[in-house]
Amino acid sequence: MITVVNMSQGPGKAKRGIPSKIENFNEWYPFIVEASDLVDKRYPIKGMDVWRPYGWKTMRLIDSLTHDEMEKTNHEEVNFPLLIPENLLDKENALVARLKRAREEGIDPDELRDEEEEGGFKKEVYWVKHAGENELDIPMFLRPTSETAMYTMFPLWIRSHKDLPLKIYQMVNTFRYETKQTRSFIRVREIHFFEAHTAHIDEEDASRQIAEDLEIVDRLMHKLCLPIIKAKRPVWDTFPGAWYTIGIDAVMPNGRTLQVASCHHYRDQWAKAFDITYENLEAKQQYCHQTTYGMSERLLGAVVGMHGDDNGLIMPPAIAPFQVVICPMIKKNSEVDTVGAAEELAETLRNGGLRVKVDSRDIRAGQKYYDWEIKGVPLRLDLGPRDIAQGTVFAARRTGGKEPLPMEGIVENCRNVLSEISDELRNRSSMHMQDVIQQLPEFVQNEGKWEMKGEIVDGKIYQMAFDGSDAHAEVIERLTGLTFLGDATEEFDTEINCHMSGKPTKRKVILAKTY
Repeated sequence: MITVVNMSQGPGKAKRGIPSKIENFNEWYPFIVEASDLVDKRYPIKGMDVWRPYGWKTMRLIDSLTHDEMEKTNHEEVNFPLLIPENLLDKENALVARLKRAREEGIDPDELRDEEEEGGFKKEVYWVKHAGENELDIPMFLRPTSETAMYTMFPLWIRSHKDLPLKIYQMVNTFRYETKQTRSFIRVREIHFFEAHTAHIDEEDASRQIAEDLEIVDRLMHKLCLPIIKAKRPVWDTFPGAWYTIGIDAVMPNGRTLQVASCHHYRDQWAKAFDITYENLEAKQQYCHQTTYGMSERLLGAVVGMHGDDNGLIMPPAIAPFQVVICPMIKKNSEVDTVGAAEELAETLRNGGLRVKVDSRDIRAGQKYYDWEIKGVPLRLDLGPRDIAQGTVFAARRTGGKEPLPMEGIVENCRNVLSEISDELRNRSSMHMQDVIQQLPEFVQNEGKWEMKGEIVDGKIYQMAFDGSDAHAEVIERLTGLTFLGDATEEFDTEINCHMSGKPTKRKVILAKTY
């Protein structure tokens, strides 16, 4: 009998049961997040995964990068209650419904009264209606986000122009009843969430905050080794409570985009609804202008999807729970204490600021390698009697490549290798981004009907010059099956004729299939 081996996986990987990332990303992703001990999905509420220690440490390291950025930019951390009374949600829904109607009718929102229509999160929230056996007079819900809770307090904190800008943030769990298919980190019902909320004296100062937020995004994504698309969402995809929204999307291996962050410029619309005013220099009351900047655990989902391979995760060094794992070669009756030498090496590296794990389990070396490979530890150091005698340690990079490293200057040597691993991940992900972005096929009118000359290829993202109408956009979405991500924050260098109207424009619009 002849055994056929799938060579694209390799004989070792076939035994491990890891699906092929390239051939079946939708099977590879859920397998990897559990096999690498990031989460356990067996909790008896769908969409609410249990964070395992390895996954939670990774998420906390991402959080620490965000904390650092917040401190550098003079944001202060807060922690608001989980429960919000129903009347505040009604207030938000009325505001959102009014702004949505004003946008649709093209009129000033101030000319309209608040609507009774449900326009916010009411259909997505989890309700709390009893305390013990007592029915609550005012039902409460678990926060889906925190605008209503925070903006109830802002008028108590803001009195004068001297109180501005107010810049606060929190890292909490939010809850939304997601009815679509759940997927770890990407689409869940309990969301690990970062949100920054700011209040400013005027629109110009709030706009400067949005620019600062986008600079923070760039620095964070550089450390996560993730290329991103920053796009100002089209009007029909902007949160009705916002003047405009900028979405930050990562690109997954299958070419779909995953929104990992967003920035909203609210102008003074929420301030008017919640009466957030300050006394200006002329001793007159003036409404604040506000912004929000949010991110979620989707960042970790993007890291898993972009950097992993058929052997498991590949953790960017900046967020790897263990940047270095040391595997001492354990041999019976050996006169050399490799475990002791490994512990000494680990202490040296820890004192140098690196996160290190010594794997001294008395098991086959191959099993150790597999365990740390699937967890994506960037750098493995093998230490045997011969290495100790030669004053070296044998280094294996998770991105590929092996080499001996001198023990002299080992901290700096490891730092250099980790830096090179980060650069390699950035290069790989950037190449992937360049490969998937293409120009949208030409559109022509034939007897009054639009036709597309060419085909949309699955797994690709498309860009085009666009200065057309909403009707043109609707035609494009219908014929392509793609979603408008919006105007890229970086325009074309020179004017190009609009894809539909033919008018010269520098506007670069991005379209993709999204999660």
